Amino acid sequence: MKKTFLVLPLFFIAIVSFSQKDSTVSKKDRKKDVLLKTSMGDIVIRLSDSTPLHRDNFLKLVKVGFYDSLLFHRVMLNFMIQGGDPNSKTAKPGMPLGNGGPSYTVPAEFRQTLFHKKGMIAAARQPDDVNPEKASSGSQFYLTQGKVFTDAGLDSMETIRLKRKIPAEQREVYKTIGGIPHLDQNYTVFGEIVKGLETVDKIAAVPTSKGRDLNRPLTNVMILKATFIKRKKR
Repeated sequence: MKKTFLVLPLFFIAIVSFSQKDSTVSKKDRKKDVLLKTSMGDIVIRLSDSTPLHRDNFLKLVKVGFYDSLLFHRVMLNFMIQGGDPNSKTAKPGMPLGNGGPSYTVPAEFRQTLFHKKGMIAAARQPDDVNPEKASSGSQFYLTQGKVFTDAGLDSMETIRLKRKIPAEQREVYKTIGGIPHLDQNYTVFGEIVKGLETVDKIAAVPTSKGRDLNRPLTNVMILKATFIKRKKR
C-alpha cells in the first residue's frame, strides 16, 4: 500500500452518519470562527468563503462534535501538524494512524489567493495515482508551520518541484513568515489561524515516534473540543 506524507492511504473507514438536522450549516454559523481547544493551548481558525465546500464541511463536523477528543496524529517540525482521524479517539500508544474518516471526499478548491504560508489550514487527501482530481479527505486536515525560505531556495523549488513561478507577493511571504510552497495548488487551503500560532509551534516541537506510528507524538496531543466562537475584528 502506497502511503506518503499528508496523503491518506487508499481507503477511508466510514464511521460517521449525519442526520439532516445535525449536518445543516446556517448563515450564522458561517460568520463564526472555530476554536480548537487543545491539550497544549488554543487555536482560533477563520475559514475562507472562497472555499465554500471545505468551509461548510468543516463547520458541519465541528457542529456535531466530530473533532472532540481526536489527536494530532502526525507532527513534523518545520512542516505541519495533522489531525482529524476519528480512529485516534481510542488509539492505543504506538498504534499507526491516518486511515480514518468519513465515507466521502470533498472536491478540490484551489485558489491562487490561498497558499501554504505559516498558519493556514488545509485538507489532507489520497495520492495522485488513485485521486487524480486531488479530492480532499472528508475530515483530516493539517495546520501549516513550514520554514522561512531564501530567494535561492524558492528558485530551486520553482525549478525542481513546482515547474512554475511563485507569484512575487507569495515569495515575499515565504521569505518572511515562511510556509510550505511545494504544496500549493496540490492540497486545498481553506482557512487561516487568527490566534494561536504559538500553539502550533509548541505542538510541532514535541518528540515523535520513529516506529510503525511514524511522526505520531510520543505523548498524545489532543483536540479537547472544537467549537464556534464570535468572530473578532482583526
